[in-house]
Amino acid sequence: MTPPEPKARSGASTVGSNREQVRQHNLSAILRLLRQFGTMSRSALTQRTGLNRSTISDLVTELQELGLIIESEANVSQGVGRPSLMVSFSDEVVVFAVNPDTDATTVGVVTLSGKVIDKVRHTHPEVPSPNESVEIATKLISELRASMPNTYRIAGIGVAIPGQIRVEDGVVRLAPHLNWVEVPFARMLHQQTGLPVFIDNDASLGSIAERDLGAGRGFSEIVYLFGGSGGIGGGVIHGGILLRGAAGYAGELGHVRISDSPREDYSGLQGTLESLVRREDLLAALKIESADDAELEEVLSKPVSSKVQKLLEAQIDALAIAIGNYVNIFNPEIVLIAGYLVVLHSYDRDRLLSRFRWSTLTAPQDRLLVKTAELGPNLLMIGAAGLPIAPLLAEPAVTQLFPARGK
Repeated sequence: MTPPEPKARSGASTVGSNREQVRQHNLSAILRLLRQFGTMSRSALTQRTGLNRSTISDLVTELQELGLIIESEANVSQGVGRPSLMVSFSDEVVVFAVNPDTDATTVGVVTLSGKVIDKVRHTHPEVPSPNESVEIATKLISELRASMPNTYRIAGIGVAIPGQIRVEDGVVRLAPHLNWVEVPFARMLHQQTGLPVFIDNDASLGSIAERDLGAGRGFSEIVYLFGGSGGIGGGVIHGGILLRGAAGYAGELGHVRISDSPREDYSGLQGTLESLVRREDLLAALKIESADDAELEEVLSKPVSSKVQKLLEAQIDALAIAIGNYVNIFNPEIVLIAGYLVVLHSYDRDRLLSRFRWSTLTAPQDRLLVKTAELGPNLLMIGAAGLPIAPLLAEPAVTQLFPARGK
């Protein structure tokens, strides 16, 4: 029996749907290129996408009408002919980045290109409860919104939290440093701000940010380690994609056991990297109540006591063993260290690299790079901002934007 001919209306609908999908794909491709390479000319977009000039012109015009990009003449001092038009992100579409931590809550305003244009930090004497953290973040966001020009629009809020996150619904399963368990933080913050909220682990977001916009650009196999006031976290990029594991909790590199020491980390595990490399131990040895990483580097640039030197050497050796283990397991192209771990790297880079090589197989060391992260103190702001930016890059024509002077 011959199957019935499809109705003309159904065929037309399918064609229309396919055309719409192609258009969305092409709009997304342009935004992703701008995100990766920064400002580009129309001719460069044509070469990178393989689309013709007419199609690129139409797509650029549509993205301009959506308010996502702008065009400007190239800044050239000499040359013949009409200057090329350069395409870049508009700075008037922004996202909020939030980083609640044990000692402070930081909120930043970040553009689609990853530029932090405003940032406030609210210190708190005690670790905040989930409700207190939401209240602080909401207040800071409201203040930042009030200072924005009316022309600004907001894509959403990204939150970087030092803990285990169920990404699909924004629940903090466990954040031991904050003493949070099963906290629906995304829903709580959304209810207070009226904006879409996305949450992920802080170290995972740092690894993605460095992959896309920092020292990891051009690499597809990366091990990333971050040390902060909330302990040590990490992320593994494999094949250019963040390794999440079966339930989304992969990359807890700070909790890998490297010693038979009975000392516990923040999760109660003994002999781990996080238990042996602690920022507060160095502050105590230096008899300093508080200092950021840059201030610590400045202090350590001068002679220190033998007690402090022994502590630093012990922490460097522990970090070296851990890095060696990760290299043996993952065989990365590059190892990136960030946060407090950069302080150790700066104090004695040669010791770190020599001790690391003692605990690493020879073959994985070939062409391996060990570098510090590039994005500096704005790393977690840029990483968290990537969460609400991602759906906008994927579907720019349909993603909702919110006015600056909102709730």
